[in-house]
Amino acid sequence: MAGTSTPSTTSSDRFPPQIPFIIGNEACERFSFYGMRNILTVFLIDYLLRNAVPDEGARSAQAKSLMHLFMAGVYFTPLLGGWLADRWFGKYKVILSLSLVYCLGHACLALFENNATGFYTGLVLISLGSGGIKPCVAAMVGDQFNASNKHLVKKVFAIFYWTINLGSFFASLTIPLTLKHLGPSVAFGIPGILMFIATAIFWAGRRHYVVVPPTGPNPHSFLKVVFSALRHRGASAHWLDGATKEHPAEAVEGARAVLRIGALLLPTIPFFWMLFDQKASTWVIQARSMDPQVGPITFEPSQMQFINPALVMILIPVLVGVVYPAFQRAGWELTPLRRMPLGLAVGAFSYAIAGYYQVLLEQGSTLNIAWQLLPYIVLTLSEILVSTTGLEFAYTQAPREMKGIIQSVWLLTTTLANVAVAIAAALNVFSGSGQFFFYGALALVAAVGMALMASRYQVRDYYQPDVVAGPVPDRAQPPPATVGEQKAL
Repeated sequence: MAGTSTPSTTSSDRFPPQIPFIIGNEACERFSFYGMRNILTVFLIDYLLRNAVPDEGARSAQAKSLMHLFMAGVYFTPLLGGWLADRWFGKYKVILSLSLVYCLGHACLALFENNATGFYTGLVLISLGSGGIKPCVAAMVGDQFNASNKHLVKKVFAIFYWTINLGSFFASLTIPLTLKHLGPSVAFGIPGILMFIATAIFWAGRRHYVVVPPTGPNPHSFLKVVFSALRHRGASAHWLDGATKEHPAEAVEGARAVLRIGALLLPTIPFFWMLFDQKASTWVIQARSMDPQVGPITFEPSQMQFINPALVMILIPVLVGVVYPAFQRAGWELTPLRRMPLGLAVGAFSYAIAGYYQVLLEQGSTLNIAWQLLPYIVLTLSEILVSTTGLEFAYTQAPREMKGIIQSVWLLTTTLANVAVAIAAALNVFSGSGQFFFYGALALVAAVGMALMASRYQVRDYYQPDVVAGPVPDRAQPPPATVGEQKAL
C-alpha cells in the first residue's frame, strides 16, 4: 500500500527515492500518447475510413474532425480527474485506476483496426485515461517534497519537460514507420505496451509514495463564491462583493482574480491552440501532398512532427538565455503580456507560410517535404511565446487556493479550440489553402485583441512563499518558475 508519511527531511540535496518511479511513468506514458496521436490522422484516412468515405477530400475532413474531437476530450477530462483526486480518491488511486483505463483504450486501438465502433471506444478510453491523469501526475511529484528539499522541485520539473519532449520526439520518428511497415495493430500496440510499462512502473513505487488524502469539498471554492455573489447582488462597487456575506475576503479576491485572468485568456488563447494542434492533422495532410524524399531519407508525413519537440529543446534556452535578456538590456522587456500577443501573431505568420505552400501545391507544383521545416520553426517559436508563458503567468495572477481553477481555465482554452476546429472540419467551412489563411487571420485578430486587453490589464503579484509544486507541465512546457522568477514575470 502507498504510505501516508511525510517525506524525509534528512537528505535535502537528493531526490526522494520515489521520484524515479513517477519520472519513469511519465517517460513511457508520453511516448505512448504521442505515438498513437501522431499517426491517428493518417490511420483514419488510409485505413479506417477508406471504404466508408471513398472521396479522399471528404475522408480527410472527417479524419481531421475526429482527430480534434479526440483532442478536445483529452483536454476536457482533466477537469474530471482533478475533481476525483481532490474530492474523493486522492491522486495515487486516480492515476493507477485511470492508467488501467488508458491501457484498455490502447488495446482497443490495436485490436479493432477494422472496427469503427471498437476503435472509437478506444479513443474515448484514452481521452479519459490520458486526460484524467494529467492534473495528478506532476502534482503528485510536489507532494513528495517538503520544506527541506523543495528547492529540488524545479529540477524535477525540468526532467519532466525533457521527458515530454523526448517522448514526443522518438514517438514521432518511430511509430509512423511502424505503421507503414508493420501495420496498424503493431503501430498502436507498441504505444499500448509502453503505457502498460508506465502503469507497472508507477505501481512498483507504491510503498514509497507520500499520499496526500483528498481534501473534500472546499467551502470557499470559486463556484461557491460566484453563486453566493449572484444571490447577494446589491449596490456594491463590484458584483462579487456580495459574496463577502458568506465567504472570507480572501476567497472573494481569489474569485475576482480568476475572472480577471479568464477574461484575458478565454477569448484569445484558444486561437493559438487552433493553430498548434493542427500540426497533427492539417499539416500532416499537407505533407502527404509533398515529395517525401530528403536526400537518402524518405520521411512519412506523420514523422515531420518530430521537428517541434526538437526545436523546443533548442529554442527555449536561446530565447531565455539570449533573446529575452537582449530585449531587456535594450529597454523593452518582453513581459508575458507582450510575449503572448506576439506569439499569436507569429503563429499567424506560420500559417501564412503553410498557406502559400498549399497554393503552390494546388497549382500543380512539387514541393519537398523539407519545406515544412520553416513553418514548424515559426510555429514552435509561437508555442514558446504563448504556451510556455501563459500558464505560468496565470498562476502568478491568482492566490494559491485558486490554482486548480486556473489550470481548468487553461485546459478549457485547448478544449474550446479543438471543438471549434472539429466543427469547422465537419462542416467543411474551408478547405485547401483557404483553411490556412482562415485560421491565420483568426489568430492575427486574436493577437490584436489580446494586445489591446493586455494594455489595460493590471498585473497583480500574489507572492506565495511556501509553494512547492508549480503548474502541471504538459506538451512542451519548460520547468515551472521558482517564486522569485514568478515575481519577475
